[in-house]
Amino acid sequence: MVSARSASAKDARARHAARIDDLISRMTIEEKAGQLSLFNDPFRFRPQEINPVDKDGDPARLAEMIRKGEVGSLFNGVGAAGARTIQDIAVKESRLGVPLLFAADVIHGLFTVFPVPLGEAAAWDAGLAERTARAAARESAASGIHQTYAPMVDVGRDQRWGRVVEGAGEDVFLGSVLAAARVRGFQGPDLTAKDAVLATPKHFAAYGAAEAGLDYNTVDMSEQRLRGVYLPPFKAGFDAGALSTMSAFNEVNGVPATGSEWLLTDILREEWGFEGYVVSDFTSGEELIAHGFAEDGRDAARIALLAGVDMSMVSGLYNAHIPDLVARGDVPLAVVDRSVRRVLGVKAALGLFDDPYKGADVEIERREVNAGEHHALARKAGRKSVVMLKNEGDLLPLPKTGKRIAVIGPAADDDVFGPWTIWGDRSRAVSLESGLRAALGPDALLTFVRGADPEAAIVGGVEAAVAAARAADVVILAVGESTPMSAEAQSRAEIVVPEPQQALAEAVKAVGKPTVVLLRTGRGLALKGAIRDADAILVTWFLGSQHGHALADLLFGDHAPQGRLPISFPHVSGQQPFHYDHKPTGRPADPAPPREEYRTQFREAPHSAAFAFGHGLTYGRVTYGPTQTSTATMPWDGRLEVAVDVSNAGRVAAEETVQLYVRDRVARLTRPVRELRGFRKVRLAPSETRRVAFEIDRTALLYMGPENRWTVEPGEFDVWLAPNAQAGEPARFELTR
Repeated sequence: MVSARSASAKDARARHAARIDDLISRMTIEEKAGQLSLFNDPFRFRPQEINPVDKDGDPARLAEMIRKGEVGSLFNGVGAAGARTIQDIAVKESRLGVPLLFAADVIHGLFTVFPVPLGEAAAWDAGLAERTARAAARESAASGIHQTYAPMVDVGRDQRWGRVVEGAGEDVFLGSVLAAARVRGFQGPDLTAKDAVLATPKHFAAYGAAEAGLDYNTVDMSEQRLRGVYLPPFKAGFDAGALSTMSAFNEVNGVPATGSEWLLTDILREEWGFEGYVVSDFTSGEELIAHGFAEDGRDAARIALLAGVDMSMVSGLYNAHIPDLVARGDVPLAVVDRSVRRVLGVKAALGLFDDPYKGADVEIERREVNAGEHHALARKAGRKSVVMLKNEGDLLPLPKTGKRIAVIGPAADDDVFGPWTIWGDRSRAVSLESGLRAALGPDALLTFVRGADPEAAIVGGVEAAVAAARAADVVILAVGESTPMSAEAQSRAEIVVPEPQQALAEAVKAVGKPTVVLLRTGRGLALKGAIRDADAILVTWFLGSQHGHALADLLFGDHAPQGRLPISFPHVSGQQPFHYDHKPTGRPADPAPPREEYRTQFREAPHSAAFAFGHGLTYGRVTYGPTQTSTATMPWDGRLEVAVDVSNAGRVAAEETVQLYVRDRVARLTRPVRELRGFRKVRLAPSETRRVAFEIDRTALLYMGPENRWTVEPGEFDVWLAPNAQAGEPARFELTR
C-alpha cells in the first residue's frame, strides 16, 4: 500500500519531471557532478568538532563553486537568514538556478533537545517518537534545514559500540515501529510543507553489527541474519515515505557498504523499489581506499557511483573525477544522469523548485525555535523515557519535605543533552540540580557534592561525599557516563561505570543510608557493587533540555516511571554482544541453579541479562496471570487471540507495557528463544485487574527463511504475554495448514 505522503512526493516529482529532464539535458558534466556533491556549510555557524576534518571552510571558495553549479547540497549550517543569502547565490547567480538542499545532523532535536534516541526508545511509544520528531522538524525547517540525517535505525546488540545511543536498541520489531514513527514525524503528511524535513534512515546497512562493537569495524554475517535482523527497520522507514538513506562506513561480507551494488541497487532499488537517493556517510566514498577496495580517489568515485551512491559527502571525489570517468567511458553518462534525476526528484518532492526559499523566513524561525510547547514535550518525553530497574522497600517516590537529601556524583551537572547535540540551547538546559531545586523550593534540605569527575578522581571528593551522606537521610547517587563516553568513535572495552565513580559509590553506600542511583548512560551497562545493590535504580539516559525537571517529576511522585529497557543490561562486560532473542543452541543453559556443566554459558555469569530487555518497574505493584490462547490451533489463514489478566495490587496507578513474544519451536532454520511481536500499554488503577488481549495471525510468526524470503511452516509455537523478555510462562498453540 502506498502511503499518502509517498503518493504526494511521487506527484510532486511527476509534476516536475519535464523540468528535471530539461535541466539534465542542459547541464554540463561538471554541473551534473555538482548536483551529486555535498559539502560543509561554511556560511552559517557550525561547530568544528562534530566531524574529524573540515575540508571546506572557505566561504568565498564555496560561493564560487555554487555559482559554477558545482555544489548540490550543503550541510550542518543553521539559520533562516543565512539560508536565504546562500540560496540567492544558487538561484540567482548560477547558470541554471537549481536550488541548493540544506541538510543537518538533527538527531534528537535542534535547539530544543529531546532524549537521546535510545532513551526515547525506552518509552516504547511510537506516538511519542513521532511527536518529538515532528517538533524537531518544525524547528529545523524554520531554521533553513531541508533534510535531517536521522533516524539512525541500526539494530544495536553490542553495548560496547558507542553509537548504540543513536538508535532504538536491540530489537527488530521495536526498532521497525520507531523507525517508521520517526520518519512520519520528520516528514509530516506533506514533504512540500514549510515544516517538513526529509528523513534519512541510516546507516545502510548493518553498521550496528560491527565486530567487537568497534566503530567503523568489519561486519560479516549470513544473508538470512542481514535480511531478518538488520534490514527490516530500514524497510519500515522507506515504507513510511523516507526518500533518502545514508550508506554505512562498514563493510558487509567483504564489500564496503558504500561500494556495494548488491545493497544499494539490487536490494534497495530493484527489490524494494526505493525512489529516493543515497548519500555517502562522511568521506565514506574516499575511505574505500583505506578499506583496500579502491586504488585511488578516481577509482573510489567510480565504484561508489556504479554501486548506487548518488551523493558524495565532503570528499569532493565526484566533482574531481566524474567528468573524466565519463569522458573515458569508465562510468556511463546514463548512470550519472540517473543519480542527478534522483537528487533533483527529491528536491522537487521537497518543494524546492516551487519555493527555493523554504526555511528562510526569520519570523517563522523566531516562532518555532525553543517554542514552549516543544519544551513541554521534551519534559514529557524525558519522564516517559526513564526506566526504574529496582525500588526496594518502595523507597521511591521521595517526600518533598522533611528529608535531608544528599545528591552525590558528577551526573548532577548540566551534561544533559548527550551526543549528537550540535545546536542545543544550553541556556535552556535543566540540570539535575536545577530540576530538584525548582521542585523543592528555596527551603529544600538539599546538598550537592560532585565527589568525582566522570573518569577521574577529585582530591578530597570522596571524603566530602561521605560527610554529606552521613548528614543526610537519603542519598541520590548521580553517576554514569558523560556525553563523550557514549557517541561515535567511543567504543568501550568495559561497559561499566568508570572506576572513580564506582569507588565513590562504594564509599557512600558504606555509610548505610537509603540510596537511589540515577544512572546517566547511552548504552546498557554492567552494574556492580554499590551501584547494582542500591535500594533504587533509575536509568536516566540523557534526557535533553528538560532533564532535571523530568527527573524531579518522577523522584517526588508527581508522575510515575513507565519506561522499559530497549536493550539488555548484562551481568558483565564480557557477555557482549548479548541480546534477548538469542538462539537456544544444542546445549541450552538452564537459568535456574544449580549451574550445570557443558552448557551455553560463561563460568562467571549466567547466559541471561542482569536486567532484561523490556524490564521496567512502576510505582504500582503489577502482576500477570497465565498467558491464555483462545484455541489450541491457529488455521493457516485464521487468527488466534492471546490474552492475560494484568493486576495492580499497589496503592498507585500504573502504566504497564504488556509485551507479546513468540517462539517457533521447530523450523527449517533454528529460531530464537523468543521474539517480540507486539506490545500494548494499559493503565491500571490501584486494585484494578484488566484483561489484555492481542489478536494475531500468521504474519506474526514469519521469519527470514533459507530462500531469503519471509516464511513460516506449520507446527508448534510458544507465546508469552509478559513484562519483559525473561519473564512469564508460555502458552502453546499449533499453526495448521
